[in-house]
Amino acid sequence: MSEQTTEHRTFTTPDETRSFTNGRLELLSVGGADIGRLVLDPGWRWSNDVKPIAGTTLCEAPHFQYHVSGVLRVAMADGSTFDAHPGDVTSLPAGHDAWVVGDEPVVVVDWFGASGYAK
Repeated sequence: MSEQTTEHRTFTTPDETRSFTNGRLELLSVGGADIGRLVLDPGWRWSNDVKPIAGTTLCEAPHFQYHVSGVLRVAMADGSTFDAHPGDVTSLPAGHDAWVVGDEPVVVVDWFGASGYAK
């Protein structure tokens, strides 16, 4: 029988913080996986604030996210768009842009795609 280890972590003390214009990514390593919390301020847009770091036309990181607060508008490469609201869960393939809608910061917890984000 394998030994199980309990881990208890908090985003108040992340393993790494990556700051970029109008936002930041806080990264934790838990259970052998990287979990990210994105905090995106009003005015943040991936194509303006992260694209220069990523060096790609669209965000090429796939994401699996829980939306905690704020409204995030997502535009896929095929031209479709949708708004993600608090309580929503999104699974995004590579090839998208996104931006904060309104005056409230967007906070999302990302279980997939965070480790390479804004690097």
